[in-house]
Amino acid sequence: MNPINPPIASTQTERDVATERSPGKLYLAAWRWHFYAGLYVIPFLLILAITGMAMLWTNTLAGRDGERIQVRVDGAPMAVSLQAAAAQELLPDAELVQYIAPLSEEQAAIFALKTADDTLVIAVNPYTAEVLGESSRQNSWYSFFDNIHGSLLLGTTGDRLIEIAASLSVVLIATGLYLWWPRKKSLLASLIPNVRAKGRNLWKSLHVSIGAWISMLLLVFLISGLSWAGIWGEKLVQAWSTFPAEKYGAPQSDSTHASMNHGGTKQVPWALEQTPMPASGSSSGSLERVAEQPVDIDSVAAFARTLGFEQRFQLNIPESETAVWTISRDSMSSDSTDAMTDRTVHVDQYSGKVLADIAFQDYSIYGQAMAAGVGFHMGTLGMWNIALNTVFCLSVIFLCVSGVIMWWKRRPSTAGRLVAPPMPVNMPQWRGATLCGLAISLFFPMAGVTLLVVMTLDYLVLSRVPRFKHVFS
Repeated sequence: MNPINPPIASTQTERDVATERSPGKLYLAAWRWHFYAGLYVIPFLLILAITGMAMLWTNTLAGRDGERIQVRVDGAPMAVSLQAAAAQELLPDAELVQYIAPLSEEQAAIFALKTADDTLVIAVNPYTAEVLGESSRQNSWYSFFDNIHGSLLLGTTGDRLIEIAASLSVVLIATGLYLWWPRKKSLLASLIPNVRAKGRNLWKSLHVSIGAWISMLLLVFLISGLSWAGIWGEKLVQAWSTFPAEKYGAPQSDSTHASMNHGGTKQVPWALEQTPMPASGSSSGSLERVAEQPVDIDSVAAFARTLGFEQRFQLNIPESETAVWTISRDSMSSDSTDAMTDRTVHVDQYSGKVLADIAFQDYSIYGQAMAAGVGFHMGTLGMWNIALNTVFCLSVIFLCVSGVIMWWKRRPSTAGRLVAPPMPVNMPQWRGATLCGLAISLFFPMAGVTLLVVMTLDYLVLSRVPRFKHVFS
């Protein structure tokens, strides 16, 4: 890449920047790429942090489906079928597709009913079968924040934009850690901000210290988030790490587990989403089966308890002649606070036999990491997780804001210039830097494509057109 030669410093601010510490050439190169990555990433990280925190506290206070409604314990719960009938009375033409058992004895049960264009959730008192509330899963506050968080309300285009931002955030972390790495003081001292500093130096000290503290945590959030993305996640790592349906020993249907994501929210464990569902109607299945007949919502819910599904679990109801009953629990959906208890059981709708019993231990290594990572990402592993994620989101917001403030304070008085750090000439460590960039590009394709576009633009336009030299240097 040809260097972009900055104009001669004409203000005191520019002279200070030009002489500050006399940084090495690799340092300047890392600073330059940190700057360019930040230009794209900062708006997206702000959106992700704000919406992520909104989803976290919406789920904590009200529940994804508004299910955190308190009820008075009054004897034994009524039959699930009677509770379902009460919910069905509100929407007689809708199809009952899901029952979510209460998280505790003092909370409401949830029934999901699918209409032609929406999925509605009905909260029911399990002791009286009284309907306590109704909401749209697709038009809830949680779903609104989730759609912004995942696609900016732009569908596939938004998903790609966020995937680029998340991929470039890995570049931001790598370059940021290199810039922070202590060269003249101890590692511990570098982690403590200099609160006595003033002006831009104070903002810089806080920025680099907080960035160093949360860098690895940010990487965990990026990896777990990218694993849901359309290119790196869906096409690569998720496809490679999906649970193999051949282990069922039962016929497969044409539907995948993703068909149980009623209303658009992710309710199916990551390692199973692309796995085909087993099909009902064969002689397959284990000796373990629903004891009570007929095989209906009451007998399957009771069977779930005998299998060890305590408190909250999800029961997906067959929607076709070959569909199955599916009993599931996962930490991602707030069913539990321990990912290692994640479990999905498929039951033949005719014979009541268990066609598949998939536990956390059956996932691939990456699938297990995602089962734990997604729950952690969403803050569903307990109050410690909620507190940590809140502090993390606030820290990300601070890093974005402080980065902009640092740029604002060091910019020259000349209007219309971004003031990117100059690319040094004849950088001696260029091979190592190139290998690092190549590794990130290969591992995160969207980052690689973006870096290639920026380098091409820099070489063909920014470094050759005088006007752009002044604007982007």
